[in-house]
Amino acid sequence: NEASAEINRLELQLDDARSGYRKILTESARKLNAQSSQLGGCIEKARPYYEARRLAKEAQQETQKAALSYERAVSMHTAAREMVYVAEQGLMADGKNTLDPTWQEMLNHATSKVNEAEEERLRSEREHMRVTHACQEAEARVQMLQKSLKRAIVKSKPYFELKAQFNHILEENKAKVLQLEQHVAKVKTRYSIALRNLEQISEQIHAQRERDQAEGRRLSVCGGRSSPVGAESDNRDKEEGRTCSGGAMGERAGSDSLSVISLQTIASDLEKYDSVEHLGDLSDVGSVTGDEGEKERCGILDRRDRLMEACTKERQQHFCKQHHRSFSL
Repeated sequence: NEASAEINRLELQLDDARSGYRKILTESARKLNAQSSQLGGCIEKARPYYEARRLAKEAQQETQKAALSYERAVSMHTAAREMVYVAEQGLMADGKNTLDPTWQEMLNHATSKVNEAEEERLRSEREHMRVTHACQEAEARVQMLQKSLKRAIVKSKPYFELKAQFNHILEENKAKVLQLEQHVAKVKTRYSIALRNLEQISEQIHAQRERDQAEGRRLSVCGGRSSPVGAESDNRDKEEGRTCSGGAMGERAGSDSLSVISLQTIASDLEKYDSVEHLGDLSDVGSVTGDEGEKERCGILDRRDRLMEACTKERQQHFCKQHHRSFSL
């Protein structure tokens, strides 16, 4: 947002600067045409002189640049020669018959630098001589034209002074426009970088959300899963099985105790039936008639049959309960 606001602000300033430059250019052209119409043909006569002055000024600037380059090359050449001298002194001060590889490498490097600096110095010297000669020729031409076109130069001086003023103003506005264009380009680059960073952040957020959703689904499937179909019936069957098994165990315990009592009763009855000790008193009191003895034997047999039948039924019931318990389990 900051880059976008700055771009809008700079573009508005750039539009204003461009419009101002166009206005100055239009105004300068209008005024110069009006001045040219007033002065007449002296402007065209004096134009070679002012053109020669412009070229001489450019040649002078080139001469200054060449002089700076030549001075820099001379300084580099002097420094390289001093380095060679130091390397030679270190190599000679070693005092050994064998050459030190470090000093030898330093001497070779310094020698190569001297050669490069010498070549740069010669090239700069030749360039300086060339531009100096061109500047001298331009100044000589200016002097010659000034002498030959003195009247036209004096008469057209207001026009060329006004033109120089407008050129200076136009150069300033042009530099301002170029500076604003560079600023706009830099801010647009920063804006594009911010957009790419924002896109990367958005993609990272979406990826994190997808990972969180996948993790939530995985946890819901693993931890919060509902019971499958038939689990309730299985649980109920297990509970009923436990209940039935508990009841069956209680019934089994009760039936076991009853069967023990019944078996003890049957055993005692059988012992009474087989033994004749309980008839001792009867023999002492009196003899029993044959019919009465027969009836008594029949009653004992019936009683034994009923007890055997009851025992059989009890065993069948116990077997059924055990079968029901095993089926429940």
